[in-house]
Amino acid sequence: MPPGRPSVAEVDDDRGETGARGPAGPADAGDGGDRRGDRSGTVDVVLPCLNEAAALPQVLARLPAGYRALVVDNGSTDDSASVARDHGATVVTETRPGYGAAVHTGLLAASADIVCVMDADGSLDAARLPDLVADVAPDRLVVGARRPVTAAAWPWHARAGNRLIAAVLRRRGVPVTDLGAVRAAHREPLLGLDVRDRAFGYPLEVLLRAAEAGWTVVERPVDYHERAAGTRSKVTGSVRGTWRAVRDMARVL
Repeated sequence: MPPGRPSVAEVDDDRGETGARGPAGPADAGDGGDRRGDRSGTVDVVLPCLNEAAALPQVLARLPAGYRALVVDNGSTDDSASVARDHGATVVTETRPGYGAAVHTGLLAASADIVCVMDADGSLDAARLPDLVADVAPDRLVVGARRPVTAAAWPWHARAGNRLIAAVLRRRGVPVTDLGAVRAAHREPLLGLDVRDRAFGYPLEVLLRAAEAGWTVVERPVDYHERAAGTRSKVTGSVRGTWRAVRDMARVL
């Protein structure tokens, strides 16, 4: 069992259609339901999810052809899991609470060579993922630097916390302006970084460990939208959530 694998993690058995519904391409055909088969030309997209039923239809519909959704249900009390399945995603269950726990379980469940990690709340456009994936290379982590489309998309307290942590990272030689709400990299080397945080400190630890391992960290701008109606960010949606995230990241530092 790989280090850090949760004691309870469940992948749904309905694997005949693992890609999000929408415009289909050659990579969507002939999969045969075997997620461990030939995955050349595909990208797995890990979507940590906690009560995102309202956002998932749009998020999944925007996935490009050849990009396959792995929705990691992290204790949702709404219909997130069933909505995800209805829209063609593979659903993985992670019972331990925490953003890092959900992401790690998703990476373990993925099988494509290249993986992306993206929030499932509708704030990011999955159609732009190929822009990040185009820069992926061995020992290179590509992260999205959020550019808010409206002031409401990124509240002041969240921006302040992000700027503080990003400044610390730059002093440590990690050239970023954002902690990266969306990331792309080769799956096996990413798991090989052995990131241990299972809470809000996970994105920060990924950046630190990548830099320590001699990876190149590449930052690309991504539009940042207001979340779908009916969803609220666990971090930026409240001052308390932002404080918890900063606390977790300070522990990592």
